Amino acid sequence: MKIKSERDFWSGLMFLLVGLAFAWGALNYSFGSSARPGPAYFPFGLGIILALLGAFTLFEALTIETEDGEPVGSIAWRPLLIILGAVALFGVMLPRLGMFISLPVLIVVASLASEEFTWLSIVISAVALTVFSWLVFSKGLGLTIPLWPTIAFGG
Repeated sequence: MKIKSERDFWSGLMFLLVGLAFAWGALNYSFGSSARPGPAYFPFGLGIILALLGAFTLFEALTIETEDGEPVGSIAWRPLLIILGAVALFGVMLPRLGMFISLPVLIVVASLASEEFTWLSIVISAVALTVFSWLVFSKGLGLTIPLWPTIAFGG
């Protein structure tokens, strides 16, 4: 069987494998019932949907002709490393500096991965996403996420 779209083939395969991994990982938790779903309910369903999307994309890549085969280009290392670094930095900063500082820093650092950003769009995104995250996670779900820096006094 010939791959007719290299890009769709690899993205479909990635979605399929990640979806199956999430669904398989969810099997370690309780499913509950439809009326009272357990912790496995959502990740299992999401994993299956992702795997189905990947299978569909993979099927298209093997059956639908494209003009040039849509080859996969080279890996964009700079944006990849900047995004991974931004997420790692956020993980280190959040417990120490709180969400109101860590999230805007994440957005600013991640924005540097793009060559098409403007400072106005970064500021708008940082404010909107920080307010939205505060409303959803702290107010809506009641999660105990540190909002401001925690100051530890030694003595």
